[in-house]
Amino acid sequence: MDTQKKAYTFAILAVILWSTVASAFKLSLRYVDYIELLLYASFFSTCVIFIVLILQKKLHLLKKYSLKDFLFAAFLGFLNPFLYYIVLFKAYSILPAQEAITLNYTWPLMLVLLSIPLLKQKIKLLSIIAIVISFFGVIIIATRGNVAGLNFSDIRGDLLPLSSAVIWALFWIFSLKDKHDVVPKLFVSFCFGLFFSIVLIFIRSSVAGFSLPNIKGILGSAYVGFFEMGLTFIVWLSALKYAKTTAQVSNFIYITPFLSLFVVSIVIGEKILFSTIIGLMFIIAGIILQRYTSPIKQNLRNGR
Repeated sequence: MDTQKKAYTFAILAVILWSTVASAFKLSLRYVDYIELLLYASFFSTCVIFIVLILQKKLHLLKKYSLKDFLFAAFLGFLNPFLYYIVLFKAYSILPAQEAITLNYTWPLMLVLLSIPLLKQKIKLLSIIAIVISFFGVIIIATRGNVAGLNFSDIRGDLLPLSSAVIWALFWIFSLKDKHDVVPKLFVSFCFGLFFSIVLIFIRSSVAGFSLPNIKGILGSAYVGFFEMGLTFIVWLSALKYAKTTAQVSNFIYITPFLSLFVVSIVIGEKILFSTIIGLMFIIAGIILQRYTSPIKQNLRNGR
C-alpha cells in the first residue's frame, strides 16, 4: 500500500471512530456520572498512549523533559484532558447529543478568535464574515430553529459545549509552545490530567462517597478512553504523517459531525432536528471559509 492510500485509510478510520464517541458518551453516562467517566476514560487513554509510546520506541524521549517542561505539561494536562472533558461530559449529561456535538464543533472558530490576543494574529474581513456565518449556525441550533424569537432551549446547557470549544482551542494554542514529540507530549499531559481527575474524585468522595461502576460503565469508559481520548488521535496523526499534504486528508474531518448525528439517531434513538442539520451546515461553511483565510489554518488542520 502506497503512502497516500495509507493516509486515506487512517483518515477514514479516525473519522469513523470519532463519529461513534458521541453515542458512547451518552451510553456511558447512563451508568457513570460525568466526573467518574472523566476518571476512568483518562485512565484508559493514558494506558493506550503509554503503549503507543513503547511501540514507537519513544519512551527515552521523556528523559529530555526538564522541571519547567513538566510544569508546562501539567498546565496542558489541566486544560486537556481534565478541564476540557469534564465540561464536555457535563454537556452531554444534560443536553441532547446532537446539540453537544454541533456546538462543540465550533472550536476552530474559537481558535481563530483566541489567536488574535494570544498569538497576535491579525484577522481579515473574510474571516470575520466566516465567524458570523458559523455563529449564526450556533444560534439556529441553540434556538432549535426559532431564530426570530431568540427563544433559547437551554442557554446554560448550550454554554457548556461552547466553553469546551474554547478550552480545546486554548489547549492547541498553548501546546504550540511545547516542541517535544507529539506522543510523549500527549502522554505526559494525560498523566497530569489523570492525576487531577483522581484528586477531584477524592475531594468529591470525601463528601458524597464513592462506589465502583458496573461492567457497562467500565466498558463504556474504556471505549471513550481508547477511541476518543487516546488511540484515534494517534491514528489521525498517522494520516497526516503519510499524506503528501495535510489538505488531502484534512477535509475528511468535516464528515465527522454529520456521521456522528447519523450514529446518534441509530444508537441513541434521538430524532435529529432539521434545525440541527441546517445549523451545522452554517458552522461548517464558516469553518471552511475561514480555513482558507486564517493565518493559523495549518494548525486547524492538525486538530479535530
